[in-house]
Amino acid sequence: MDTIEESVDMSNLGGYQKLTTFAKKVGGPGNLVVLIAGSGVAVGAIAVKAGEFAVKKGKKAIIKRKEKKNDLSIKSDMIYTVEKEAESNEGLKFRIGDKFKVLECDGDAILIELLENDNNPYFVSEKLLKEISDYPDKGVIS
Repeated sequence: MDTIEESVDMSNLGGYQKLTTFAKKVGGPGNLVVLIAGSGVAVGAIAVKAGEFAVKKGKKAIIKRKEKKNDLSIKSDMIYTVEKEAESNEGLKFRIGDKFKVLECDGDAILIELLENDNNPYFVSEKLLKEISDYPDKGVIS
């Protein structure tokens, strides 16, 4: 006589069976729906709080960045004078008495406007500007 073995894996009701078994454990389908909805609300609340936190941090960072840029724009009205002749790596020639204004700073790269020059603006190394002009040792950003 052949033995017939029932395989649970062959059933197409696996997911449904698990769902109904879990519903029984929590006291019925109504409780299961409440449990699922409650979990969704909890996850959603955590996501909202995390989003609010990220927005607050982002706003603070933007305000800080704008304050730094405002400091730069106030100081960018200053005009600096070249005291030694030099040539930048990009081929810009500086002559004694040339005057320039700082437009932007990004690390060692300084965007300048060379006064009385039609081909503005230029990116120049902050190190070079400190060596050849009255550009301050601390730069224009505090």
